Amino acid sequence: MTQTAIVQTPTKSSNVRQSPNPNPDGGPKSQKQMSKAERRELQERQRAAKAATKASGPSTPAAKSSTTPTGAAAKGATQSPASAAKKSGKTADGKLVKGEQEDISHLHTHAQVDDTTRGLRIFSHFGLPKSPSVTKGDVHPAIIRVGLQFSDFKITGANARCIAMLTAFKAVIQDYVTPPNNTLSRHLMTHLSPQINHLVLARPLSVTMGNAIRQLKLEISGSDIDLPEQDAKNALCTKIDNYIRDRIVIADQVIQETAGKKIKDGDVILTYARSSVVEKVLLRAWEDGKRFSAILVDSRPMLEGKALLKALTAASIPCTYLLLPSLPSVLPHATTLFVGAHSIHA
Repeated sequence: MTQTAIVQTPTKSSNVRQSPNPNPDGGPKSQKQMSKAERRELQERQRAAKAATKASGPSTPAAKSSTTPTGAAAKGATQSPASAAKKSGKTADGKLVKGEQEDISHLHTHAQVDDTTRGLRIFSHFGLPKSPSVTKGDVHPAIIRVGLQFSDFKITGANARCIAMLTAFKAVIQDYVTPPNNTLSRHLMTHLSPQINHLVLARPLSVTMGNAIRQLKLEISGSDIDLPEQDAKNALCTKIDNYIRDRIVIADQVIQETAGKKIKDGDVILTYARSSVVEKVLLRAWEDGKRFSAILVDSRPMLEGKALLKALTAASIPCTYLLLPSLPSVLPHATTLFVGAHSIHA
């Protein structure tokens, strides 16, 4: 018996040593023994199991609670209602606790802010009024005043805004003093940047204003550095006056003469909103003895066509006023179309 025990001991040790090796009875293989296709199939099964576990995630706490021991169930049953409400997030009558209410109100507020921001971003091209309360940089008082008038829509129209901006720039140039070791042609461009940025914050620039700013910068860069400072500033102001006269005032007069020749007796003229040039064309044609009627199409939010309607009816011009959705009903009756284009000189 003793010899038999001694003989069996190495057999057990050999069995223990051979346990990491593959089972000869067809058990699960290790990944090293699997082929590439088998490993891929195993990974697919594991992914499917994880997906099924996630899909049944909400029901797992109930299953776990059903398998808890009796002592744990008794302990949960003896919990106070306050602690249970704290864990569930609801009180006994089904209302949310204070912390949950604050979180949900915060989520609702965040969602409302996102919706508001998205809405403002969609309609940002309409130029909604926004008061430039914060001024960045050294902004001249004349620019601040004009910016407030732009944001409050007290100055509207491409030509009127451009003339007001250039007039404010004349005040900026006259009050400008070139710092030591600098030239007017270089430093004045830097001084104008915060002025322009302030106007952009008040209301986006029109194409007319953009063209005027580019022309002004071109004139500043071409200033003679040997010219005295005051003479250079006077020359720039004179060029601004010439720009207003040639590019805006005289250009409007040429457009009035050309457009007035297109109007005949009995015409039905269709126009949109309010353009200062179109208004002058219609009033001048009526003064010249031409008899016609006008259809004024308008839209929100500004309803600028009401101002044009008031000016035309004051001159006894027969007018029809309607909003943009009604345009298809009157379009077949119109014989001539006049619309304002603030970038016509660009």
